[in-house]
Amino acid sequence: MSAAPRVLTRAQARRVAIAAQGFLDPRPEPFEATMRHVQRVVDRVGVIQIDSVNVLARSQYLPFFSRLGPYDTALLDRARDRAPRRLVEYWAHEASLVPPATWPLLDFRMRAAAEKAWGGMRRILQERPDYVDLVRAEVERRGPMTAREVEVALAHDQPRRTDHWGWNWSDVKQALEYLFWAGQISSAGRTTQFERRYAALTATAPPALRAAWTGRAGPEADPDRHLELVRIAARAHGVGTELCLADYFRIRREDVRPAIARLVADGELIPVTVPGWKPAWLHAEARLPRRVHAEALLSPFDSLVWQRERIHALWDFHYRIEIYTPVEKRVHGYYVLPFLHGDALVARCDLKADRSAGVLRCHRVTWEPGAPPEARAALLANLESMASWLGLGRVDLPIDAAPPGRAVGG
Repeated sequence: MSAAPRVLTRAQARRVAIAAQGFLDPRPEPFEATMRHVQRVVDRVGVIQIDSVNVLARSQYLPFFSRLGPYDTALLDRARDRAPRRLVEYWAHEASLVPPATWPLLDFRMRAAAEKAWGGMRRILQERPDYVDLVRAEVERRGPMTAREVEVALAHDQPRRTDHWGWNWSDVKQALEYLFWAGQISSAGRTTQFERRYAALTATAPPALRAAWTGRAGPEADPDRHLELVRIAARAHGVGTELCLADYFRIRREDVRPAIARLVADGELIPVTVPGWKPAWLHAEARLPRRVHAEALLSPFDSLVWQRERIHALWDFHYRIEIYTPVEKRVHGYYVLPFLHGDALVARCDLKADRSAGVLRCHRVTWEPGAPPEARAALLANLESMASWLGLGRVDLPIDAAPPGRAVGG
């Protein structure tokens, strides 16, 4: 008979999660982080989500600030854009940056592009496969290129014909996105306007990984791919349910279950129960700190908080992104960052970088019930640190008269 699952309290599970995500690692002095520190964060979390919203900062930069404090974002750009690349872009959680070694593990998604990619991508492949081939050849010959640059190049190299299919902006973009989804081209980074720079695989992937991908055979992905992805997710979570482990790389849960069973059999995962939570597994090498004190403003796309059921179960924190919610229906604000203090999520801050005025504006702070009084000073210190990192001169934060448990409008 198998042993009864180990029991963790919710507080213990929170502390495990915080440690696994790198919030207890020593921070460098402000703006003294090196590539080694950036790599440490990458090794901890495994996936960095990308998002186009820039009301505060591009989302890929924020998880590093949350774990390192003020740092030079050019380090992350260099890790992504220059050889030897430490990060490449692909659809991992959502649009994400992952280590190059993780990229071929996602080939099950690449293989399914013709059936599972978004409608416009499937349409362009079905209706104009020769056009898709033409776009791919253009990128491989001239890239890295943005979609706009591909359009201009095609206009030069393949002038529009009146007796056959021409080309247009929408079809260029759809073809590029299909090729990117299918793993036939990659990304060599982003422009300052957040445009993806499409590139041939030879420009982005190390030779061994290119061989691993281009040499694949058969219609099905290797099931060990799922095992490796679940292993990464389990290490990054420290402790997690089946949903947590599946959601990290957006894997089907029926593909996650055999991987969990194998990792349990091999002793890498330990079954645990956490009151009020679904059955979970503890990574065998996870830290179990007796107490933690972490302070961090968290991006809405931070891997500590992106699985909403998880943070509700462990932190009793109901969190939703309200970017697409009409203004009159928003509860906490447009771009709301949870504030981690100690081992608790104690507040939500609706932030905006007003670059023209040189001000970090906190439009609203909502404190969670029971937030300790000392969290106010900690929040202000973290906001001042963020303002310094963003090159802003001051923080607009009218919280002085508000005790925890009340919301403050700016």
